[in-house]
Amino acid sequence: MDNTLTVLFGIVAILLPLVVGRLFWKRFDHYFGRGDEAYMDTLEYFLKKIGSTVLIAFIILWLGMSLVFKGSAS
Repeated sequence: MDNTLTVLFGIVAILLPLVVGRLFWKRFDHYFGRGDEAYMDTLEYFLKKIGSTVLIAFIILWLGMSLVFKGSAS
């Protein structure tokens, strides 16, 4: 039973950053775009959008995996 829960929580911990990253990507324009189409079409804005989305997703993945495998070593 313990292995089954670890696998299920591992799957959730892997899929959760994908869902949160997708939501953050879609709402990034609303939060940081300020409605300026000229600014939102620049490479600088796109790199900020990619970087912050990857950072958020990686932090959530790291936290999820550390929680899943916290007690697995024993």
